[in-house]
Amino acid sequence: MVRNVVLAATQFACSEDKAANVAKAEQLVRQAAAAGAQIILLQELFESLYWCQVQEKEYFSWAAPFEGHPLIARFAALARELRVVVAVPFFERANNAHFNSVALVDADGAVRGRYRKSHIPDGPGYQEKFYFNPGDTGFRVYDTAYGRVGLGICWDQWFPEAARALVLQGAEVLLYPTAIGGEPELPDFNSYPHWMRVQQGHAAANLVPLVASNRIGTEQLPGGRPNTYYGGSFIAGAQGQVLAQVGAAALPEGHPAARPDPVEGFVTARVDLDAAAAERAGWGVFRDRRPDLYGSLMSLGGSKP
Repeated sequence: MVRNVVLAATQFACSEDKAANVAKAEQLVRQAAAAGAQIILLQELFESLYWCQVQEKEYFSWAAPFEGHPLIARFAALARELRVVVAVPFFERANNAHFNSVALVDADGAVRGRYRKSHIPDGPGYQEKFYFNPGDTGFRVYDTAYGRVGLGICWDQWFPEAARALVLQGAEVLLYPTAIGGEPELPDFNSYPHWMRVQQGHAAANLVPLVASNRIGTEQLPGGRPNTYYGGSFIAGAQGQVLAQVGAAALPEGHPAARPDPVEGFVTARVDLDAAAAERAGWGVFRDRRPDLYGSLMSLGGSKP
């Protein structure tokens, strides 16, 4: 197994043209692979506009079953050709259920499995509870040609329990496909710095590298308000440091309004998985855990069993 691994975060603007979106995603995977990337992340639901801005039953027709899904098949063939691992987000239908999912394709083109988004947001511009059942896969880790990968999706990013559960199962890299931007009801609110810090915290607290890929551009669905996605796709190291970010920071790091330019593209970063594993052991954060004291985490209101 290769222990020195090159990770890639990608980002681009989506349009109403699904074929063009998929072609753009493939182009970025090819470019990242040519730059040496071995594990490549695509953004959440990249095949289309982010339709969860509105509640319209017609969009359920965009879902397809996991088995035989044409989007997964296309990127499985691409992964096999390029010898890369690719995380492929897709809209999944399972009989009467619908899920916001991501398939993990290994470097030989084999689909190692899929994760269904666990935490489903519901708010202006992000009305996902109308479309998606809560994921029932649990947090899962997959062995790939380049290391053990743990998956979350967007809103999962805000829950430290998810990242910890993945690393407890042996995840060496965390991947989070994302679709986040402005808040339609709060046009002056900038969530970007918080979004960055919370994920850097997951990497630092668990001493694992992390990749987040987000979309960019302004999108508007019929009957909805325009929403602008801020990108900022990045790779964090095992201490939470930003190793690379698409667009680079337009303002100095730490500035309250700092965010990178919303450009299409990708970044790569080389990480040493063995060094990160040694760091996890050396810091003792997993040695010194006290699961016997964490019972309140098993309830919604914090009551102990």
